[in-house]
Amino acid sequence: MSTIRHALLALLMLGVTASSSFANGDISNQQPRSAAEFKETLPPIGYVTFCAANSSECDSYGLMEAFKPDLLALTPELWAKLHRVNVAVNAAVKPVSDEELYGKPEFWTYPSTAGDCEDYLLQKKRLLEQAGLPANALRITVALDENRQGHAVLTVTTTEGDFILDNRRDDIRLWDETGYTFLKRQSAHNPRHWVALREAQVTVGTTAQNP
Repeated sequence: MSTIRHALLALLMLGVTASSSFANGDISNQQPRSAAEFKETLPPIGYVTFCAANSSECDSYGLMEAFKPDLLALTPELWAKLHRVNVAVNAAVKPVSDEELYGKPEFWTYPSTAGDCEDYLLQKKRLLEQAGLPANALRITVALDENRQGHAVLTVTTTEGDFILDNRRDDIRLWDETGYTFLKRQSAHNPRHWVALREAQVTVGTTAQNP
C-alpha cells in the first residue's frame, strides 16, 4: 500500500475534520461565490502531455456523468471528506519541482512520495473520484500565486461556491480568499476543454518556481 493511502487511512480512522465554520455545521450563512467563466482557452501544455500518456484519465464525461450535478451540495459529510483527502495528500507528498525530479520544467504525473503542485492535485482528484464524487465538479485549475508564479490547484464546485484544495495549505478556502489570480480551468462539460477565468484569454503555463 502506498504512502499516500496509508496517510489517508490514518486520517479516516482519526476522524479529522476541518478547522472552520463548516466543521461546526455553519454552512447556510455562507454566500455562494463561484468564479466567473469566460470563453474557451488553451489547456496547459503539461496537461496536454499528461493526457497523451494517460488518455483514459482525460476521456470525455460519460453518459452517467452527464446526469451528475457539477455543483455539489456542501454537506458536513462532503466537507469532512474534502478536508481528509487534502490533508492526507499534503502530508504524504514532499514538494519537489519537476526539474529536480525529472530533469524537465514541466511533467504532470501521479506522485509516489514527491511531486509538485500539479501532481498533488491529480492525486486528490483521483482519490475523490474513487470516493464517488463526480469528475465534472473536480476541476484542474491554473492560477498565479502571490509572487506571480504559475501554480495549479484543484477546484471543487459546490452550491456554496468554488473551494480550493491546495498543496500549500491544509485548510480549504473559497477561491477568492486564496490571494491567487485565477486564469483558467477545466470545463464542466469536457475535461479536455478549458475555459478562461479572466475576460482576456490567457495561455500562461504552470511551471512553478515553488512547488
